Amino acid sequence: MRPKVQFHILSWITLILFPAIGLTLLYFFDEIELISVFEFDHVFSPMTLIGLEFGFMYGFFVIAVSQLPVFEEMSTPQIRMLKSLKLNWLDIIFMSFCAGFGEEILFRAGIQTWLGPWFTSFLFIAVHGYFNPKSWKKSMLGVLLLPFILILSFTYELFGLWFCVAAHFSYDLLMFMGVIQNK
Repeated sequence: MRPKVQFHILSWITLILFPAIGLTLLYFFDEIELISVFEFDHVFSPMTLIGLEFGFMYGFFVIAVSQLPVFEEMSTPQIRMLKSLKLNWLDIIFMSFCAGFGEEILFRAGIQTWLGPWFTSFLFIAVHGYFNPKSWKKSMLGVLLLPFILILSFTYELFGLWFCVAAHFSYDLLMFMGVIQNK
């Protein structure tokens, strides 16, 4: 199977399976009305727009810091792998939305309900492979990303799911755009 197809399959899994897991946990352990998790009345709210802006701003910050020589050798293999996928604009929009939507429902609406914002944020970074005892540089990138994830965790209760989805989406979109722009 081609790597780009695998990447799309992983995106669909993130979009469908991650929310299903989070919602199933909520249904069985919190007995809440599942449709309320989606907050559909807040999708087009000002907080969603602010979330988009926040994700872009943090993304630009991470791009600037990750240009430091200490991060160069670590990002090169990832960039090479992503470039080999030959992603187009629709691919990166789709993949960014899948990650933003699926992961935020699983982690913010689901896991965070029981583990709280701090542990859930550490878990989120660890699952993405950024807390790596074998690579202090990768762990430093995790430390760089931790404030972003913590802010999403704490703002989930204040600003809602769509702020978090929008921020996650725009951050990922910016990261993917950086890769395809540097062809």
